[in-house]
Order: sequence, then C-alpha cells, then structure tokens
Amino acid sequence: MSKIRLFIEQSWLLIVAAFCFGILIAVTNAAWAPKIAQNKIDKLNHLMNSLLPQGKKYERKTELEITSSKGRKLTSSVYQALSDANDCLGWAFNVSGPGFADKVELVVAVDSNFDKFAGYAVLSSNETPGFGDRIKLSYYRNQFAAAPVEELKLTKTGDPKKIDAQIVAITGATVSSEAVVKIINNCVKQIENQMREKGLIENGK
Repeated sequence: MSKIRLFIEQSWLLIVAAFCFGILIAVTNAAWAPKIAQNKIDKLNHLMNSLLPQGKKYERKTELEITSSKGRKLTSSVYQALSDANDCLGWAFNVSGPGFADKVELVVAVDSNFDKFAGYAVLSSNETPGFGDRIKLSYYRNQFAAAPVEELKLTKTGDPKKIDAQIVAITGATVSSEAVVKIINNCVKQIENQMREKGLIENGK
C-alpha cells in the first residue's frame, strides 16, 4: 500500500499534466480539422489546374474503391476537367501508397480517354528532404506528362527527356522514385477499369 501511495505522490502532477495536454490536443485538432480539410481541397484544386490547365472547371464525378499494393482498401475521388462548352478535357484523381519514409499521396491526371498521362503532382509526402522529396520537382515529373497510360517501368539509366513508358529514377532517391511508379501502376488501371464499367469513358481501348 505504501508503494502505491508513494507512486501517486510522486507522479500525480505528471498524470494530471498528461490528461490536460491530451484534452488540449483533442480540442485543437477538432477546432482546426475543417480548416485543414479545406486547405487540402484548395491544394487539390490548384494541382488539378496545374496538370490540366486547359480545364475551365473541375467536376467531381465519382468516388471509387481501389486496393493498394499491400491489400488495403483505398478511396479515390475522380474529377472531370471540363471546357466552357462542358466538353471533357481530361480526368484527375487522388491515389496513394507507401513511400520511403511514409505514405505518399499523389494527384494523377490523364486525357479524356485514358490514352496518355497529363502528369502527376504530390498532394502530401514526408520523403527525405533533399533526396526523396525531389519527386515534387519538374525534372522528374515531366517524364510522366504525355507518357502512354500503360505499365510504367523504372530504370536507373536513360534519357529523362524521352517521353515513353521508361521512367528514369532520381539519383540518390531510387526508393521514392520507385514508389511513385508503383503507386501509379497499381492505382490507375483499377480506376480506368471501374470508370469504363460505369460508362464514364468509352470502352474499346
């Protein structure tokens, strides 16, 4: 009994402080959650516009369930880029998967019939600064713009200016480079197949 009393006497302040900080964190998170969510939506809209700049508006068309490379269920929101005349100019959607340090979430854009990529942009990532985070830079991302929508293959050598299904890895960041290719390869075909089943894009490719 004396040991329990001694423990309480010595640790009550720590217990009370931990409880108070826990409540403070919960309240702060609840207060900022709507702002954080809105910031993410604003960033998504900005990235879609950068990938499909010819679009005048972006309409959310459907939400799809896809499976990650590790068997987890993921949700992808699909947006249609439209002209002033409401012609479809392309599609954009969020996809994610494991990176070197943590989850990598991308916005991927393709043309109206899923023939070519318009490119990708990083929605969120915690890859190593100066190395893995170079997946955000244009010299790597430009390899995906106008590349065919088919299985991409990562290579350590080659011409990064040549637009094809061969993606040249970032020197010193092969794991992060591979993560982007794996995420796109795993998710895009699932999204395309489901969209064709829903009649959102024509079959026959």
